[in-house]
Amino acid sequence: MAQTKRKRRTKHRGNAAGIVEARGRTSRAVKLSPADEKKQARQQRMLKPPTWQSAATKAAIMSVLLFVLTQVGLLGKHTPLATSIFFAAAAMLIYTPLAYATDVWVYRRNVNKSKQAAAKR
Repeated sequence: MAQTKRKRRTKHRGNAAGIVEARGRTSRAVKLSPADEKKQARQQRMLKPPTWQSAATKAAIMSVLLFVLTQVGLLGKHTPLATSIFFAAAAMLIYTPLAYATDVWVYRRNVNKSKQAAAKR
């Protein structure tokens, strides 16, 4: 005997406000716009605690840049290789704690701002 029962169809049903919801999953959260996603990602990134590794990475980039600038001669006349290496190593030692201290200061400022914003809500 052939099957006569049809598959049940989903219907458009209006809610109490008279708005007809789309078919499928309607309980899903509203998707953020690309600008809002970018803003939320930035807020999450700004609330990450600082690390010594990130400070050392920033210091390494700056010391390499200093080495290149002293070798190319953009800061004045051309400097010897040993002097450029010394400047780069000294910069690495000085920039690492400075970068960490700056990151800690920015992190604390952002945490305080987010706490104040949450208290206003």
